[in-house]
Amino acid sequence: MTIWNHDLTLEQLNAWNQGCAVSHLGIEFTEIGADYLRARVPVDARTKQPYGLLHGGVSVVLAETLGSVGAACACPPGHKAVGLDINANHLRAATSGWVTGTARPVHIGKSTQVWQIDMVNDAGEMTCVSRITMAILAPKG
Repeated sequence: MTIWNHDLTLEQLNAWNQGCAVSHLGIEFTEIGADYLRARVPVDARTKQPYGLLHGGVSVVLAETLGSVGAACACPPGHKAVGLDINANHLRAATSGWVTGTARPVHIGKSTQVWQIDMVNDAGEMTCVSRITMAILAPKG
């Protein structure tokens, strides 16, 4: 059974994020499961900090992108999802390749959602774990 309240395709998710920070950083959605979303970010000149490591803020952008899109697609039609809080623990540096994030809901409620995003490098080693809390806003009417 799926958690999504909207029909989803990878093409739609990637098109939705064109022309903003997500596309500027090279983030792309790669998989939609019944209860998760997956996306990845390249570790390249756009996303590294001066020491040659993936910038921690880019990991947070990947996490926020996954959690926000997941929440928006899991809330009732007409509702909006906006971020309330995000945290991240950086566990291992990434210097090349891709970092892939998988977002799964911890809680889907009427007014809030909590999502956990686990990020790994190309070797499958955990680089960062993040949790985001989203407010679900009902349509104004």
